[in-house]
Amino acid sequence: MFGDCSFCPCFGNRNCGQTEPDLDPVLLVSGMGGSVLHAKRKKSGLETRVWVRILLADLEFKRKVWSLYNPKTEMLVKCGYKKGTTLFGYGYDFRQSNRIDKLMEGLKVKLETAYKASGNRKVTLITHSMGGLLVMCFMSLHKDVFSKFVNKWITIASPFQGAPGCINDSLLTGLQFVEGIASFFFVSRWTMHQLLVECPSIYEMLANPDFKWKKQPQIKVWRKQSNDGESSAKLETYGPVESISLFKEALRNNELDYNGNSIALPFNFAILDWAAGTRQIINNAQLPDGVSYYNIYGTSYDTPFDVSYGSETSPIEDLSEICHTMPKYSFVDGDGTVPAESAKADGFPAVERVGVPAEHRELLRDKTVFELIKKWLGVDQKMSKHSKSSRVADAPPNHHACV
Repeated sequence: MFGDCSFCPCFGNRNCGQTEPDLDPVLLVSGMGGSVLHAKRKKSGLETRVWVRILLADLEFKRKVWSLYNPKTEMLVKCGYKKGTTLFGYGYDFRQSNRIDKLMEGLKVKLETAYKASGNRKVTLITHSMGGLLVMCFMSLHKDVFSKFVNKWITIASPFQGAPGCINDSLLTGLQFVEGIASFFFVSRWTMHQLLVECPSIYEMLANPDFKWKKQPQIKVWRKQSNDGESSAKLETYGPVESISLFKEALRNNELDYNGNSIALPFNFAILDWAAGTRQIINNAQLPDGVSYYNIYGTSYDTPFDVSYGSETSPIEDLSEICHTMPKYSFVDGDGTVPAESAKADGFPAVERVGVPAEHRELLRDKTVFELIKKWLGVDQKMSKHSKSSRVADAPPNHHACV
């Protein structure tokens, strides 16, 4: 969710008044929500953000999402990084697949730009959330290019094996970005649902059915049963593979109203097939020799895993009713969005893999994360004397990570 560097005031003409330190370039790659979409009016050419409808929600969205980027980038600027020389950002249309040619070529160009602008110095990638999947696809498809331009990769809260609870429910009932009174002025949960059901990137974050989960994620539905005039409720469960049939049935009558016309928006099997190809690319990814890899994942927050619809006393008769039902979750440890189990499971030999107790977006301004990044970038050697050399560690609240 870092988004394009142009989003952040701290990327402006800022001069520390000191001699430039000897720094390798850094490229920030955002996750979902980090790249803001714009719509341009044909007649006037005026651009407006398509997410937002009224100022109040706009301010809330900035407070919840945009403001999170500033502390991270300000920290890098204070360490001596400068926009266009040693500090870069890669923004993209998060709705699209993480492996389409346009995004892959754009990342290649950005890496080469950062490499040349810094005097042919290799780049450190810092990715957040879905940005980690995009980079993994690039690394898998363009391993030679990755190896040529990249020295280190630091990933934060990436759903390497999916984000089952959040993504399953996004496809069925939608996603709410802001809460409270501002939500009445923002794109509604259902409108977001109608967008996400056609987003390849969302399908690519479904639970990996081939991953050996400690417990398989499930969708649970209380179904109404009728027998000889008597009604009862039966609990049906759907795993990562079985849930596809549920999506098909639940979304079979899904429609979008546009200018008085109804447009069918069922579960998209063409996108699902494409996403399955993306999953295979991710599964096949290998870290090139000479690239140092670091992983930060969120812990200590209830994170949706299983999602349930209906209840024993109020069961669902037709599966299409799910789309207008509020979900109930069962939780696992994670950052509130991505399970720690998924974020840790990259399959790479990490130099360090550290759990930090923070929420998904709050990780972008967490002090422990700041210290870890500075340490791994080599710009701050003053880490806690109590640090221990370990491949996997969980960082206690308000303290440096024990790594």
